[in-house]
Amino acid sequence: MATAKVTYSGNLRNSCTHIQSGTEFVTDAPIDNKGKGESFSPTDLVATAYLSCMLTIIGIFCQEHDLPFEHGEGTVTKIMASHPRRIGRLELTLDLTNNGWDEKTCTKIERAAKTCPVALSVSGHMEIELIFKF
Repeated sequence: MATAKVTYSGNLRNSCTHIQSGTEFVTDAPIDNKGKGESFSPTDLVATAYLSCMLTIIGIFCQEHDLPFEHGEGTVTKIMASHPRRIGRLELTLDLTNNGWDEKTCTKIERAAKTCPVALSVSGHMEIELIFKF
């Protein structure tokens, strides 16, 4: 079964539908690439997926090890490169404070986060800066 359906809507905008759930969202080309920047761009989704995937893997790790996971959030900054145009760098900060983890657990959680499927799938040509706040 297909994962998603994407329909070009015109004006550098796409309508995206998740097949299994029916959830929909729109992508728009960024201002620096002839778009209006009125929604996530496809490269914004890659950057966001990286951070979301890491938090999901941390949640799975905590469930599997019966650890509390009361607080997790982060930010990602995407920096584009050119020739060819691509994501050149992602700067990710994960705020995992107030979960009551000891230093050994924090090390394991950081290691688990770095093995998320998105992190393992992106190009080695992309620089990744990760900051974990415990």
